[in-house]
Amino acid sequence: MRKLIIGAAAAVAVVTGSLVAAAAANADSGIVVRVVDGDTVIVSINNIDQTVRLLNVNTPETKDPNKPTECLGPEASDYLKEALPAGSKVRLEFDVERHDKYGRTLAGVFNASNQLVNAEIARRGLGVPMVVGENRKFLPPVEAAHSEARSAQDGLFSEAVECTLPAQVAAASDALAAAENTTPATTSAAAGATAAGIAAALITAKAARDLLSVARDTEQSIVWAAYESAEATSKLAALSTRITRAENTLTKAKAQQTSLAAAEKKAEEERLAAAARAEAERKAAEEAAAAAKKAADEAAAAAQARAAAAAAEAERIRNIPAPVAPPVLQYVPPVQQYVPPAPAVPADPAPGYTGPRCYAPGGKTWRPC
Repeated sequence: MRKLIIGAAAAVAVVTGSLVAAAAANADSGIVVRVVDGDTVIVSINNIDQTVRLLNVNTPETKDPNKPTECLGPEASDYLKEALPAGSKVRLEFDVERHDKYGRTLAGVFNASNQLVNAEIARRGLGVPMVVGENRKFLPPVEAAHSEARSAQDGLFSEAVECTLPAQVAAASDALAAAENTTPATTSAAAGATAAGIAAALITAKAARDLLSVARDTEQSIVWAAYESAEATSKLAALSTRITRAENTLTKAKAQQTSLAAAEKKAEEERLAAAARAEAERKAAEEAAAAAKKAADEAAAAAQARAAAAAAEAERIRNIPAPVAPPVLQYVPPVQQYVPPAPAVPADPAPGYTGPRCYAPGGKTWRPC
């Protein structure tokens, strides 16, 4: 019996030694040189720098020259720099395949606190589970951490982060609701503003719809990770319905804008015509008033001229010297007694001569002298 026990113990020791040796062969350690992006780090292993790709987690792109920086890519890189600062020691654990097609070392990376950094990235909503070849060793902890982030609505699940799919879907829904609930327009400008708001909301909504419509197994999988398949399908259907309703509302808003613009144009034309008539009447009234004033001024000037002439004539007459009345002469016959002359005897009076005549004053009567 004692020999059997010793034999069993020896067998266990052999198996344990084999497992330790196998584990040691499938693990390594090194010093962090620098972080490349959210899921890639340079590690010095035996004084040789190796590019290590974290297994079973994928973070938004930041380094691909053919792609724009993806949502939360910089934040994932910043977290990895915090979790794996340059100079810190790390333990690497490998799976079935140790290298990918790019020559990078594939590993689960444990930091100085013995945390699986692959999972910690997913726990903060900064990465999603993924499988590379046959490597699935770290997939369960990464998926569990990813579920935690989903429940907490952190990172890629957050509506508070503008670039995430939940935030874009929420923003699209809010924009459509705001555009549809605007105050009814009473002017073409207001109707145009409503139409512009709906059009802008539709752009946002269609962009979110396009993201929801992308196949889950494409490169957009990081964006898609915010929703489970059924949830994404439901949100896509709801958003598509709202987009259709908003498009109908936009058509009505544009028609209202056209109608109001035509009415405003007609009203403006009538206003301009009325203004023109009023201006013509004003000018006619001004001309009539000017003519009446001119006539009145001319009449007043004529009256003033006549008054001035009359005053001048009166002044002239006033300044004429008073006429001197001629003396009234009364005939006073000479005071003398008339002595008839002595009759003269004509020597030879002419026939018919009757003698001298004495005329009375006035020369109308006479008597023989």
